[in-house]
Amino acid sequence: MTLPPILVHDSLPSTNAEAMRLGLSGEPPPLWVRAERQTAGRGRSGRAWVSEPGNLYASLLVRLACPPGALQHLSFVAAVATVSAIRQCAGTMTLPLHLKWPNDILLDGAKLTGILPETTLLAGGGALAVIGIGVNLAHAPGGLGRSTTCLSAAGLDLTPAMMLEALAAELQASLAQWADGANFSAIRKRWLADGPTPGTLMAVHAGESVIAGQFRGLADDGALILRDHSGYDHILTFGDVTLEAAHGG
Repeated sequence: MTLPPILVHDSLPSTNAEAMRLGLSGEPPPLWVRAERQTAGRGRSGRAWVSEPGNLYASLLVRLACPPGALQHLSFVAAVATVSAIRQCAGTMTLPLHLKWPNDILLDGAKLTGILPETTLLAGGGALAVIGIGVNLAHAPGGLGRSTTCLSAAGLDLTPAMMLEALAAELQASLAQWADGANFSAIRKRWLADGPTPGTLMAVHAGESVIAGQFRGLADDGALILRDHSGYDHILTFGDVTLEAAHGG
């Protein structure tokens, strides 16, 4: 498998922003941009992503031919690929990794990664996509209003270069499996294998509203199915999830 080139910087405001800048300026994809640290890293919903040296901050630039509606799948593609890469690096070590909708990876219930896909539709068809992935390797950032952790705290010591070597191969394989949206069912199946157990209690903060209930699975397009206390199934396409019970199984 031939992997894309990796451009490494000591410091960048944002690897996502740099990768998209390169793509829009004519740099041919695919390629990776990695920084030892970010000064203006971003997470979902415009949150700042604390980016101290020692963790992985990397973004993959790709050109996609999928329908625009399939671009939302990228969060799930990146999440399952990142889980696979971490497990590959862990070898025989068993790590309690679980997925929280849509793309958070939890280690023993605490946030381990940040994933942020961003896309630009092209006039000639298709899209440029940047898939930003941060993995807490050596440090667990604080001040996020939630529990965080890092792989070194679990006894797994990896350099950013080591993590990216595994991640680049796994993400390339997962994008190929996804096949520009034609085989999202395979990605969905992988996500569910590491997702919450059906019946897990959670709350989804969607705009001004909060919907609480039980996890019932994913719709065919990746939307979250949440059954409220009256038995009604909500199909949610956005929102922040808070787990109200530990993952089972």
